[in-house]
Amino acid sequence: MSRQRTGLGTNQESVRRHNLGTLLQHVHRAGHSSRAELTSIMGLNRSTIAGLVGELESLGITEQALPSQARGGAGRPSSGVGLSGSGPFVIAVDLGVDRMDVARVGLGGVIHERAAAPIVGGSEAWQVAGSVAALVRQVVEDAPMSAPLVGIGISVPGLVRRTDGLIRLAPNLEWHDVSFGSIVLAALGVDVPVSIANDADLGALAEHHRGAGIDIDDLIYVSGNVGVGAGVIAGGMRLEGAGGYAGEIGHLRYNPEGRLCHCGNRGCWETEVGAHAIARAIGIPEEQAASLGELLEGYREPTPELRLIGSHLGHGLAGLVNAFNPQVVVLGGYFRALFRLVRVDVQAALADRALPAPLESVTLALPGLGADSVLLGAAENALEPLFVDPVASLGTAITGVGTKLAG
Repeated sequence: MSRQRTGLGTNQESVRRHNLGTLLQHVHRAGHSSRAELTSIMGLNRSTIAGLVGELESLGITEQALPSQARGGAGRPSSGVGLSGSGPFVIAVDLGVDRMDVARVGLGGVIHERAAAPIVGGSEAWQVAGSVAALVRQVVEDAPMSAPLVGIGISVPGLVRRTDGLIRLAPNLEWHDVSFGSIVLAALGVDVPVSIANDADLGALAEHHRGAGIDIDDLIYVSGNVGVGAGVIAGGMRLEGAGGYAGEIGHLRYNPEGRLCHCGNRGCWETEVGAHAIARAIGIPEEQAASLGELLEGYREPTPELRLIGSHLGHGLAGLVNAFNPQVVVLGGYFRALFRLVRVDVQAALADRALPAPLESVTLALPGLGADSVLLGAAENALEPLFVDPVASLGTAITGVGTKLAG
């Protein structure tokens, strides 16, 4: 009998923590919710919701907000649940090819502080980690003493093993089998959870939750970051593959007669619509390929060469549309600037190669989060444990992090 009671208590505690995390995730996504809305969404009674809200307030994660103005019937508006300004936060790190962006990000996707620095070509992982650590210290310097750091999320332009975050290959950084998370923690001298994932996967995650793909369960985020990659949301879930390497569209065969790619194949997507290919097409030094997005922003009209690149991009996207039948394809990285210039050419080429049925349901879109899709995706990834079990996540968090890192 005592064993049964113990098991029942453990199960009830697991359910409570699950509900606590689920409620927090709803408020995180919406930024603000009423108790009535949470009651309806979660299918729980008002007293249970009140208890969960009270616990999150006692943990310093949420706070009472102004009553919701939306009223579905008679009676007083339901009291609101908002996110605490001094609540948990994460550090988001977006590693590009030539620069890194680091931000302190709170619940609700709020960027409190950010900083950036260049990445020198050929830098070793420990050198980049040292620069990341310096930027982390900078963005947490003014963090509230009581605000807990619950994790660090890092995006990488490369193949990342899902089970342990090992960077198997980041070709444009020249990294092979690098445990970058451990190196960053050693540079910081702290021990907090670290999550590392591919940049395109994280771009897809952020756009799905709070960008161009809100309420859309089938989405592809195509990233141009010197190389080309894709993050896929299928049926509302991230499509990662057996090891976490899904979405490497940059090395799909596109043109069998094309240029030799650094991966060893010939005529990959990257050799046709990668940054180096575009740089060659418009006559700029390939050394400037990492800044391609900024260079394209300066164009007012497309050149014939860019229009041809747009056609190549549309033909490549047709294969993705035929294979995955997405509702939205979001074009990120330097494809943002390119698509603004050659939208007509991309769409015409897509229509030429895509099957009519999946073509009917797809829309090409620019990122709703602008240049911050990947950065905010890294933050979302780092916040995931907080939504699984807020109590356990806070148990491994660090408070007063600005002082601790400064010392």
